[in-house]
Amino acid sequence: MKKRWISMLLLLAAAGCASAHPEPSSTAGPKPSQQEESAAPDSGAEKEQSISLGKSRIHQGDLVLVNKEHAVPSKDGKSDVVNLYEHKELLEGYGLLDNKIRLSESVAKRFIAMVKDADKDGVNHFLISSGYRSNEEQAKLYRELGGNSALPPGHSEHNLGLSLDIGSSRAEMSKAPEGKWLKKNAWKYGFILRYPEDKTDVTGIRYEPWHFRYVGLPHSAVIHREGLVLEEYLDLLKDQGTIETEVEGAEYRISYHPVRGKTTVKIPAGKSYELSGNNSDGVIVTVRMD
Repeated sequence: MKKRWISMLLLLAAAGCASAHPEPSSTAGPKPSQQEESAAPDSGAEKEQSISLGKSRIHQGDLVLVNKEHAVPSKDGKSDVVNLYEHKELLEGYGLLDNKIRLSESVAKRFIAMVKDADKDGVNHFLISSGYRSNEEQAKLYRELGGNSALPPGHSEHNLGLSLDIGSSRAEMSKAPEGKWLKKNAWKYGFILRYPEDKTDVTGIRYEPWHFRYVGLPHSAVIHREGLVLEEYLDLLKDQGTIETEVEGAEYRISYHPVRGKTTVKIPAGKSYELSGNNSDGVIVTVRMD
């Protein structure tokens, strides 16, 4: 009997030790497999994709800067430049000063959308007086007008196919309803007034109320909202690296990336994006975030 009591006491002592140091439960700490899962990236983290940028990208796109310091890229203008008079489908809502005017087809379509909306506001006497020019045509104009009224060949935006001179059949553009409407609304369609009256010290060009440049959205919206010209906008992107903006309900992330050789840039996966060089030292990546 004494041996049986001793055995029972030993069992109770063992049970007491076990209760003093319980096994960890599932809520007390992760098991080894759970620790591995917690070390893995959060499944909700933003997935990325890589874009490879070469140096040639610096000189391509709707944001390339062309002025006295930055020459037109060696590739002569946009590849879709057409004679507007020969494409009747591109002659809606405006007239031509002559039948030799050329322009990027994609830019012409955006211009048509713009003047159609202007017509809804009763503004409908638009003319295009100049569009794309070859280097030879620009050289001729430079000889005729001189440096105060024209840029030398190879340094004019007209060599790109992205710029056009817009007039009115009613009055000069600084006074015409067409000029006033464009100054207020052109940004909505991706166009900017390239040489404003208050920015001649930045652009180096006198006020030209007729000269508009296509840069695309959302860039035209930021330029208009902040009161910038293209030179200042590209400097802003270079200084800040990345900016985010919302345009008519759409969210964009715009970032500058220096390109000195083959460069890889990461952007959110599955998002639409556009690339444009600044014609100097880098590429602007524009991602639509929504």
